[in-house]
Amino acid sequence: MRDWHGVTRNEHCADLEPARLLLRQARSVAVLTGAGISAESGVPTFRGAGGLWKQFRAEDLATPQAFERDPRACWEWYDWRRGILAKVRPNPGHYALADWERRIPQFTLITQNVDGLHAEAGNRSVLEIHGSIWILRCIACGREWKDRTFPLDLLPRCGACGGLARPGVVWFGENLNPEIWAAAERAVRSADVFLVVGTSAQVYPAASLAPLARSAGVRIVELNLEPTPLSGFVDLALAGRSGEILPRLLLPST
Repeated sequence: MRDWHGVTRNEHCADLEPARLLLRQARSVAVLTGAGISAESGVPTFRGAGGLWKQFRAEDLATPQAFERDPRACWEWYDWRRGILAKVRPNPGHYALADWERRIPQFTLITQNVDGLHAEAGNRSVLEIHGSIWILRCIACGREWKDRTFPLDLLPRCGACGGLARPGVVWFGENLNPEIWAAAERAVRSADVFLVVGTSAQVYPAASLAPLARSAGVRIVELNLEPTPLSGFVDLALAGRSGEILPRLLLPST
């Protein structure tokens, strides 16, 4: 375990100074973001009882089987989501992480979100482990391209081969992109500090990154509105909104 003088493990912090101390000492920082940071921009949660769309659940539409069975219905749902996301903008938490990338020597941003708000805020290199709703992928030739058109043709086609396109996201039952996931694991293992922001810590394999960090001796800081299964073994647990706390973490001590 690295020696981080003056930092108490498992401290639930209203005072941000212990987290600032960790970040001032760190040369390498990895950050994992989840739905919580996007919710502060007004992005709704699409899963669970509050995520119903018509008579379907996300789990009934976001699968390869659902797309094969009824690609138009699947695309109708994704086009509806794209319309919502087209209206939202990054919040101060997103902009703070873009600033961190410019200021921290080695910085890696890993996100479970598919909304593209980190890139819009200015992060140059984001590991989107669940893909992006703004990417289309041809199911015939595998070509991918960015398309922010709304509304979409509900059966979009590949300009190269004419094949049917699907959303460039990771569906239930699919594996993550192995290269992106390997890069995320490398970043976490080599970090001095791993910051987990706005995630329930229950969706795998993303939830496995914190145990990976712990096994590598990396200090873990959690930022969330509510306690999660991760809260019991992190070094610091910060309670609050990411848009309020993240911009303050790199500020000089007062």
